[in-house]
Amino acid sequence: MRTKKQNTRVLVVALSLATAWAIRGQFGHEQGAAWAGAIGGLALVVVSNRKDWYAKMVLIALASAIGWGAGGMISYGQVVGYGKADNFINVFYGLGMLFVIGALFGLLGGGMVGLVLEATKKTKVNWGALVSEMVAGALLTYFFLIEQIGFKMTPPRSEAWAVILGAGLAMLLHMARAKRNSAIRVAIFSALGGGFGFSFGNFLQVTGNVLEIPFNMWNVMEYSIGFFGGAGMAYGVFSSKWPVDDAGKPKTWVNILSLFVLLVFIPLMIFRESLAYDPILNRLGEISNVEQIASISTIVAAIVLALMAISVFWKLKDSNYGSKDATFFLFLYLGVYAVLSYLVTGLFAGKMGVNHHLYLLNILVIYSIIRNGKTEFVNVGSNAVSPKRWGLYLLAIVVFIALLSLVAISIHGELPGSHNRFG
Repeated sequence: MRTKKQNTRVLVVALSLATAWAIRGQFGHEQGAAWAGAIGGLALVVVSNRKDWYAKMVLIALASAIGWGAGGMISYGQVVGYGKADNFINVFYGLGMLFVIGALFGLLGGGMVGLVLEATKKTKVNWGALVSEMVAGALLTYFFLIEQIGFKMTPPRSEAWAVILGAGLAMLLHMARAKRNSAIRVAIFSALGGGFGFSFGNFLQVTGNVLEIPFNMWNVMEYSIGFFGGAGMAYGVFSSKWPVDDAGKPKTWVNILSLFVLLVFIPLMIFRESLAYDPILNRLGEISNVEQIASISTIVAAIVLALMAISVFWKLKDSNYGSKDATFFLFLYLGVYAVLSYLVTGLFAGKMGVNHHLYLLNILVIYSIIRNGKTEFVNVGSNAVSPKRWGLYLLAIVVFIALLSLVAISIHGELPGSHNRFG
């Protein structure tokens, strides 16, 4: 029974992050990934049924936003093109590197969440030392891999993946020294899930295009990394053992600052880059009344974002958070993200893709599962670190990617947008 309940929790987080990551496709970059990451963190809190996690749910959401959002600086358009090649070596390289990129998203996303969950009054995280080590690791790794050795994954695009790799490795070393095994488990499982999801998603995208399926197959790839990345993060959390944080609620200023980042800073970045008048005008293209539609879309987006911020700040003003508060925050944050997706793609111009309607269907499914499946959290997981087992999982994924590469080159020739890195 406990396994069934755990699987339900994992499914909720997987669907939540998958839906948010698919929506993120309309916005992109770090800010889009951060909003999606926060939704994954909130979903974890909602299904956990742990009072101490409710108390620090804003910090968990912020940690997830920062972790998953940092990977948004990675360029992967060129790598996706390798996955469309018509020969094994380039397709295998493309799918393999997408695994690496997806794993880097998950590594930081899951790791940051794990650190917040494992932090208690007695075992506080030295965030200053951690950030310093991650920055140093990011700079040193980029310098040696890119500048000195010249190992470039995505030429001529940005090689920012090396920055995230260095930061992630430094984070793992910090965790190991502090013996934060549960946080390590979340980081690794999240990395395996995110990597598999991105690679498998690219295969699904290529297959859908070859079969001429009338759907946004790029969105399918985004949904895939979110689903498997969220599943990996959730499995890492709910299969691990966590201390009970008896410190009570975080300091008021900490919650206010965290809410400011989630409700003001990240939304303003998205508004400026995607929902302001000029970006929407350029995106809508040549349609009738385009200036009027762009103006209306921008105004409505600003109103929606303002109402969201006011509503959450008012709802969470006393800092005594419970299940209803977490659920309210999750669905408002996810629902507004879906509304913004409609607006940025031309809602008032009559442009509504099927994928947007599926976002709403996913939200209804998530709500239904949460409403009918709440159970108490049983803290009987493990905090064992299993490098050999994780190595076997990695090997199995690599073999599976090789098989996908063979299948891919057997069903199509050269595709538009394909690239060859080798030969």
